[in-house]
Amino acid sequence: MADVELLPKLAYPAYEKRLRRQLRGRPRPRHVAIMCDGNRRWAKEAGFTDVAHGHRVGAKKIGEVVGWCAEAGVGLVTVYLLSTENLKRSQHELQLLLDIICDVADELAAPERDCRVRLVGHLDLLPADTTDRLTQAAVATAGHGGITVNVAVGYGGRQEIVDAVKDLLGDLQQQGATPEQMVQAIDADAIAGHLYTSGQPDPDLVIRTSGEQRLSGFLLWQAAYSEIWFTDTYWPAFRRIDFLRALRSYASRSRRFGK
Repeated sequence: MADVELLPKLAYPAYEKRLRRQLRGRPRPRHVAIMCDGNRRWAKEAGFTDVAHGHRVGAKKIGEVVGWCAEAGVGLVTVYLLSTENLKRSQHELQLLLDIICDVADELAAPERDCRVRLVGHLDLLPADTTDRLTQAAVATAGHGGITVNVAVGYGGRQEIVDAVKDLLGDLQQQGATPEQMVQAIDADAIAGHLYTSGQPDPDLVIRTSGEQRLSGFLLWQAAYSEIWFTDTYWPAFRRIDFLRALRSYASRSRRFGK
């Protein structure tokens, strides 16, 4: 098959129909986690002097892709928007990113979308006004019945595990457990129950855009047995056919847990 990147735009609808046919009756992921990478590189290569334009275009793409997930029967999406490392960026760029992320949360919280927004990350690391705005968006969607969207902001996989262990030990301490009992109580299930994603299924499929082939601290615990799909496409340029190709790749794999 010819490289899809070389297909003329007029061929995209036909290719999309072909992908849909190939997916009929095939396994679908319940939880898709997405690393929305490549916004700045897309802007630079597109000739924009203001790389923030890449973040703005990438932000608009999130709602679109969440819609594709809902149409495909995916019940849970986690989007990685801001890592703990990103918090070290310049104050100007960081504030721009936080404002855009808040706009994304507000868009997802719109009643017509019917999404349930859940915040995933170390929110104490964020400015108070950002945390308040994100929290308001999440609270506003509590009664929605559609797809759940985890907004990962101020997120780091190692920090999540540290926070989970601290929360677990705090609970045990409140219960009056002895040090020996605490040691006995710490196991994989106990830690998983204190992760930011507690109560949710682990991601079946992790998608990373921009050509990078690493997890970069994203859902380190939860993605232990996830299928991972990489694409060279930058996030702002991510298309429905890219998403369908990811689903096709997932459907073709024989999942092996622990092997």
